[in-house]
Amino acid sequence: MKTIYTKLLFVICLILIIGCLQYQGDITYLLSNYQTKQKPKDYIVNVKTKTKTLKVPLEEYLIGVVAGEMPVSFELEALKAQVVASRTFVLSRHLNVDSTTNSQVYLTDEQMKKNWKGSYSKNKAKIEKAIKETSYEAMTYQGEYISAMFFSSSNGKTVNCEDYFNGKVAYLKAVDSHWDLTIDPTNTRTKTFTKQALSKAFGISSIDINITAYTNSGYVKTVIINGKKYTGRQIREKLGLASSCFQIQLTSKGYQFTTKGSGHGVGMSQYGAQAMAKENKTYQEILKHYYQNIEIKRIDS
Repeated sequence: MKTIYTKLLFVICLILIIGCLQYQGDITYLLSNYQTKQKPKDYIVNVKTKTKTLKVPLEEYLIGVVAGEMPVSFELEALKAQVVASRTFVLSRHLNVDSTTNSQVYLTDEQMKKNWKGSYSKNKAKIEKAIKETSYEAMTYQGEYISAMFFSSSNGKTVNCEDYFNGKVAYLKAVDSHWDLTIDPTNTRTKTFTKQALSKAFGISSIDINITAYTNSGYVKTVIINGKKYTGRQIREKLGLASSCFQIQLTSKGYQFTTKGSGHGVGMSQYGAQAMAKENKTYQEILKHYYQNIEIKRIDS
């Protein structure tokens, strides 16, 4: 009799163990299924404006950024490249930015309505599509978000980071962007300064100006003005030039500066992205052309 009870107890315990294991498996399945359905963390961007700081969900923030930074008429793949670059940019700055070119231009919904008028719904839907199709994707280099710099157009080549900003950055290297010369309708611009205006800008009575060195990409590296050395960037910023790729010619009206490209020249050329998209390149191909040896992945992975 004792043997029968022992066997019966063993069977009962075995049934209970199997039941527990099955229950645990069901719970594990439910949890894993729930986790896969969870949305990524809702990142909130702090956008500093002139009067206040806005708190905007990341993917919503990107609508206003792309609207402010790239023509909505551009190809969808170019817009998608801009979305990923802008998303990465703000993540690399720990979600704290302002609404100007110091960070990224950000337009509120009211500003978009004012700018686009009757095309508001169509344009916004196009940007939302670009965001949705790159949902929560960002670029990394060696596991860290990159500083995804971008600009309007180049002189046919982008610039090594150290040739414009301070310090080398492995993924911000000069690359070909020959498309910019023809696709950007305002790639070449001129700006003329009288001798008096140029002298006043540099705080001198008379002026003697000479370009003394160029970068490998053809941007001005150094300029000598009355014996004092300036960088191409310093000249560009002081005179409000479109880029630091310029030539100087003395004319009857004064010193004429002829520039090629628009912006600092580091990272992704927006007009280059547009041209690549027109050649049926994907946004991943565009990004991997302008940012060297990077990875593109979801930020919740």
